[in-house]
Amino acid sequence: MSTPSRKRLMRDFKRLQSDPPQGVNGSPNPDNIMQWNAVIFGPDDTPWDGGTFKLTLTFTEEYPNKAPVVKFKSHMFHPNIYNDGGICLDILQNQWSPIYDVSAILTSIQSLLCDPNPNSPANSEAARLYGENRREYNRKVKEIVEESWKDDGEDS
Repeated sequence: MSTPSRKRLMRDFKRLQSDPPQGVNGSPNPDNIMQWNAVIFGPDDTPWDGGTFKLTLTFTEEYPNKAPVVKFKSHMFHPNIYNDGGICLDILQNQWSPIYDVSAILTSIQSLLCDPNPNSPANSEAARLYGENRREYNRKVKEIVEESWKDDGEDS
């Protein structure tokens, strides 16, 4: 069955393949275009450098008028990422617009890694360390990066 949201997701996927953004990758599950798996690579020359972070994107038939639910499967330590992997990011909530596609979502999340908003914390410990003790925050991020190399997507 081809609905407007499914057609849009196919277009998003084709665009992601033909013009892939730097440091992000995503594709729909073979048996369900409404469920995607994605990977965000930690940006170079940042504490996140070298990390490979897995995410899921869950779309509804209301896409692109409604944002997908995006969650990290990889364990994360970040001011704007909840312990369950949920992401506190304006474009996934109150600033959503149908102009955003999967590429835009993933690149926005990638830039959030390096440019958190500690005023809207999803993880208060990470937000506190980011503001008060950047060296300790960066040390914890490095641990997350190393953990991401061993992460096989299983819940630990």
